[in-house]
Amino acid sequence: MADFDVVETEGLRYLRMEIQDEEVRAEAGALSHLRGDIEVVTPIPTIGRAIAATLSDEPLIRPRFRGSGEIFLEPSLGGYHVFEVQKESWILENGAYWASEGGVDLGVHREGMITSLYAGEGFIDYQTKLTGRGKVVLNSWGPVEEIELNGESISAEGKLVIARTEGLTYRVRRPTRFFSYYLSGESLFRTYSGVGRVLLVKTPYLSARLMSYMEEH
Repeated sequence: MADFDVVETEGLRYLRMEIQDEEVRAEAGALSHLRGDIEVVTPIPTIGRAIAATLSDEPLIRPRFRGSGEIFLEPSLGGYHVFEVQKESWILENGAYWASEGGVDLGVHREGMITSLYAGEGFIDYQTKLTGRGKVVLNSWGPVEEIELNGESISAEGKLVIARTEGLTYRVRRPTRFFSYYLSGESLFRTYSGVGRVLLVKTPYLSARLMSYMEEH
Protein backbone atom coordinates (compact mmCIF):
# COMPACT_ATOMS: atom_id res chain seq x y z
CA MET A 1 0.00 0.00 0.00
CA ALA A 2 1.36 3.41 -0.99
CA ASP A 3 2.22 5.88 1.75
CA PHE A 4 0.74 9.40 1.38
CA ASP A 5 2.06 12.20 3.62
CA VAL A 6 0.93 15.82 3.63
CA VAL A 7 3.96 17.92 4.61
CA GLU A 8 3.79 21.54 5.77
CA THR A 9 6.74 23.91 5.50
CA GLU A 10 7.18 27.68 5.11
CA GLY A 11 3.39 28.14 5.17
CA LEU A 12 2.96 25.79 2.21
CA ARG A 13 1.72 22.20 2.00
CA TYR A 14 2.75 19.49 -0.42
CA LEU A 15 2.08 15.79 -0.92
CA ARG A 16 4.79 13.13 -0.63
CA MET A 17 4.00 9.65 -1.98
CA GLU A 18 6.20 6.62 -1.27
CA ILE A 19 5.70 3.45 -3.32
CA GLN A 20 7.30 -0.01 -3.29
CA ASP A 21 6.67 -1.89 -6.55
CA GLU A 22 3.35 -0.07 -6.83
CA GLU A 23 1.48 2.41 -8.97
CA VAL A 24 -0.05 5.77 -8.13
CA ARG A 25 -1.68 8.46 -10.22
CA ALA A 26 -1.59 12.26 -9.92
CA GLU A 27 -3.20 15.34 -11.40
CA ALA A 28 -1.74 16.52 -14.68
CA GLY A 29 1.12 18.97 -14.15
CA ALA A 30 1.25 18.38 -10.38
CA LEU A 31 4.69 16.72 -10.24
CA SER A 32 7.50 18.60 -8.50
CA HIS A 33 10.25 15.96 -8.40
CA LEU A 34 10.82 12.26 -7.74
CA ARG A 35 13.60 9.96 -6.60
CA GLY A 36 14.10 6.24 -7.04
CA ASP A 37 13.37 3.71 -9.77
CA ILE A 38 10.08 5.19 -11.00
CA GLU A 39 8.60 5.12 -14.49
CA VAL A 40 6.18 7.84 -15.60
CA VAL A 41 3.40 6.48 -17.82
CA THR A 42 0.86 8.56 -19.75
CA PRO A 43 -1.79 6.20 -21.17
CA ILE A 44 -3.67 7.15 -24.32
CA PRO A 45 -7.19 8.27 -23.33
CA THR A 46 -10.34 6.75 -24.74
CA ILE A 47 -12.48 8.69 -27.19
CA GLY A 48 -15.16 9.15 -24.53
CA ARG A 49 -12.60 10.54 -22.08
CA ALA A 50 -11.25 12.93 -24.71
CA ILE A 51 -14.74 14.27 -25.43
CA ALA A 52 -15.50 14.70 -21.71
CA ALA A 53 -12.23 16.57 -21.15
CA THR A 54 -12.95 18.86 -24.09
CA LEU A 55 -16.38 19.75 -22.70
CA SER A 56 -15.23 20.27 -19.11
CA ASP A 57 -12.40 21.64 -16.97
CA GLU A 58 -11.09 18.16 -16.19
CA PRO A 59 -7.66 17.22 -17.65
CA LEU A 60 -7.38 14.74 -20.50
CA ILE A 61 -4.50 12.72 -19.02
CA ARG A 62 -3.45 12.04 -15.43
CA PRO A 63 0.00 10.45 -15.42
CA ARG A 64 0.81 7.23 -13.57
CA PHE A 65 3.97 6.54 -11.60
CA ARG A 66 5.20 2.94 -11.33
CA GLY A 67 8.07 1.39 -9.41
CA SER A 68 9.75 2.12 -6.07
CA GLY A 69 10.74 5.45 -4.60
CA GLU A 70 9.34 8.84 -3.58
CA ILE A 71 7.16 11.24 -5.55
CA PHE A 72 6.74 14.87 -4.52
CA LEU A 73 3.92 17.02 -5.88
CA GLU A 74 3.82 20.80 -6.19
CA PRO A 75 3.25 22.83 -2.98
CA SER A 76 0.14 24.91 -2.41
CA LEU A 77 -1.20 27.62 -0.08
CA GLY A 78 -4.23 25.37 0.28
CA GLY A 79 -4.14 21.84 1.63
CA TYR A 80 -4.91 18.22 0.93
CA HIS A 81 -7.33 15.67 2.33
CA VAL A 82 -6.53 11.95 2.32
CA PHE A 83 -9.40 9.45 2.48
CA GLU A 84 -10.09 5.89 1.35
CA VAL A 85 -12.45 4.66 -1.36
CA GLN A 86 -13.89 1.22 -0.60
CA LYS A 87 -17.16 -0.13 -1.93
CA GLU A 88 -18.91 3.16 -2.75
CA SER A 89 -18.38 5.46 -5.72
CA TRP A 90 -17.46 9.12 -5.21
CA ILE A 91 -18.15 12.16 -7.39
CA LEU A 92 -15.64 15.02 -7.09
CA GLU A 93 -16.07 18.72 -7.64
CA ASN A 94 -14.01 20.00 -10.57
CA GLY A 95 -10.43 20.65 -9.48
CA ALA A 96 -10.68 18.54 -6.32
CA TYR A 97 -8.73 15.50 -7.53
CA TRP A 98 -5.00 15.47 -6.71
CA ALA A 99 -3.68 11.88 -6.47
CA SER A 100 -4.70 8.27 -5.84
CA GLU A 101 -3.48 4.69 -5.53
CA GLY A 102 -3.47 2.38 -8.52
CA GLY A 103 -6.51 0.44 -7.30
CA VAL A 104 -8.74 3.50 -7.68
CA ASP A 105 -10.40 3.86 -11.09
CA LEU A 106 -11.04 7.35 -12.49
CA GLY A 107 -14.11 7.79 -14.64
CA VAL A 108 -16.46 10.62 -15.54
CA HIS A 109 -19.87 11.62 -14.23
CA ARG A 110 -22.23 13.95 -16.06
CA GLU A 111 -24.59 16.14 -14.07
CA GLY A 112 -28.16 16.68 -15.24
CA MET A 113 -28.47 19.53 -17.73
CA ILE A 114 -30.89 21.65 -15.66
CA THR A 115 -28.94 21.20 -12.43
CA SER A 116 -25.70 22.03 -14.18
CA LEU A 117 -27.19 25.17 -15.71
CA TYR A 118 -28.58 26.47 -12.40
CA ALA A 119 -25.24 25.74 -10.72
CA GLY A 120 -23.54 28.06 -13.20
CA GLU A 121 -21.56 25.29 -14.95
CA GLY A 122 -23.28 25.56 -18.33
CA PHE A 123 -25.41 22.95 -20.08
CA ILE A 124 -22.75 20.24 -19.89
CA ASP A 125 -20.78 19.49 -16.73
CA TYR A 126 -18.51 16.46 -16.43
CA GLN A 127 -16.89 15.60 -13.10
CA THR A 128 -14.39 12.99 -11.95
CA LYS A 129 -15.92 9.77 -10.60
CA LEU A 130 -13.97 7.42 -8.33
CA THR A 131 -14.56 3.67 -8.04
CA GLY A 132 -12.50 0.72 -6.87
CA ARG A 133 -10.42 0.56 -3.69
CA GLY A 134 -7.56 2.64 -2.37
CA LYS A 135 -6.47 5.96 -0.96
CA VAL A 136 -7.30 9.25 -2.65
CA VAL A 137 -5.95 12.74 -2.05
CA LEU A 138 -8.13 15.78 -2.68
CA ASN A 139 -7.00 19.33 -3.31
CA SER A 140 -8.74 21.53 -0.72
CA TRP A 141 -8.62 25.23 0.19
CA GLY A 142 -9.39 24.45 3.85
CA PRO A 143 -9.80 21.65 6.42
CA VAL A 144 -12.26 18.97 5.30
CA GLU A 145 -15.16 17.68 7.41
CA GLU A 146 -16.82 14.38 6.52
CA ILE A 147 -20.58 14.40 7.11
CA GLU A 148 -22.77 11.30 6.97
CA LEU A 149 -26.36 11.71 5.79
CA ASN A 150 -29.04 9.22 6.80
CA GLY A 151 -32.09 10.23 4.80
CA GLU A 152 -31.51 13.92 5.53
CA SER A 153 -30.10 16.81 3.52
CA ILE A 154 -27.40 19.45 3.69
CA SER A 155 -27.38 22.72 1.73
CA ALA A 156 -24.41 24.97 1.04
CA GLU A 157 -23.65 28.10 -0.96
CA GLY A 158 -21.12 27.63 -3.72
CA LYS A 159 -18.66 24.76 -3.97
CA LEU A 160 -18.22 24.02 -0.25
CA VAL A 161 -18.89 20.32 -0.87
CA ILE A 162 -15.85 19.01 -2.76
CA ALA A 163 -16.94 15.35 -2.92
CA ARG A 164 -20.03 13.20 -2.39
CA THR A 165 -20.97 9.55 -2.61
CA GLU A 166 -22.84 8.63 -5.77
CA GLY A 167 -26.11 7.62 -4.11
CA LEU A 168 -26.93 11.13 -2.91
CA THR A 169 -29.41 13.33 -4.76
CA TYR A 170 -27.90 16.63 -5.86
CA ARG A 171 -29.92 19.66 -6.93
CA VAL A 172 -29.73 23.45 -6.95
CA ARG A 173 -32.51 25.47 -5.34
CA ARG A 174 -33.42 28.85 -3.88
CA PRO A 175 -32.92 29.19 -0.09
CA THR A 176 -36.30 30.97 0.31
CA ARG A 177 -39.57 31.46 -1.57
CA PHE A 178 -39.50 33.16 -4.96
CA PHE A 179 -39.89 36.85 -4.00
CA SER A 180 -38.05 36.52 -0.69
CA TYR A 181 -35.06 35.06 -2.54
CA TYR A 182 -34.43 38.30 -4.43
CA LEU A 183 -34.65 40.31 -1.19
CA SER A 184 -32.54 37.98 0.95
CA GLY A 185 -29.20 38.61 -0.74
CA GLU A 186 -28.45 34.86 -0.54
CA SER A 187 -27.07 32.78 -3.39
CA LEU A 188 -28.58 29.58 -4.75
CA PHE A 189 -28.08 26.55 -2.52
CA ARG A 190 -26.49 23.30 -3.62
CA THR A 191 -28.46 20.63 -1.77
CA TYR A 192 -27.39 17.02 -1.16
CA SER A 193 -29.90 14.56 0.26
CA GLY A 194 -30.38 10.84 0.87
CA VAL A 195 -28.08 8.23 2.37
CA GLY A 196 -24.36 8.74 1.91
CA ARG A 197 -21.45 11.03 2.76
CA VAL A 198 -20.20 14.45 1.74
CA LEU A 199 -16.82 16.12 2.23
CA LEU A 200 -17.39 19.74 3.25
CA VAL A 201 -14.94 22.66 3.50
CA LYS A 202 -16.36 25.33 5.83
CA THR A 203 -13.29 27.43 6.62
CA PRO A 204 -10.38 28.34 4.33
CA TYR A 205 -6.75 28.15 5.37
CA LEU A 206 -5.59 31.65 6.35
CA SER A 207 -2.80 31.67 3.75
CA ALA A 208 -5.22 30.70 0.97
CA ARG A 209 -7.71 33.33 2.10
CA LEU A 210 -5.07 36.07 2.14
CA MET A 211 -3.90 35.12 -1.35
CA SER A 212 -7.49 35.18 -2.63
CA TYR A 213 -8.01 38.62 -1.07
CA MET A 214 -4.83 39.96 -2.70
CA GLU A 215 -5.87 38.64 -6.11
CA GLU A 216 -9.30 40.27 -5.77
CA HIS A 217 -7.81 43.63 -4.79
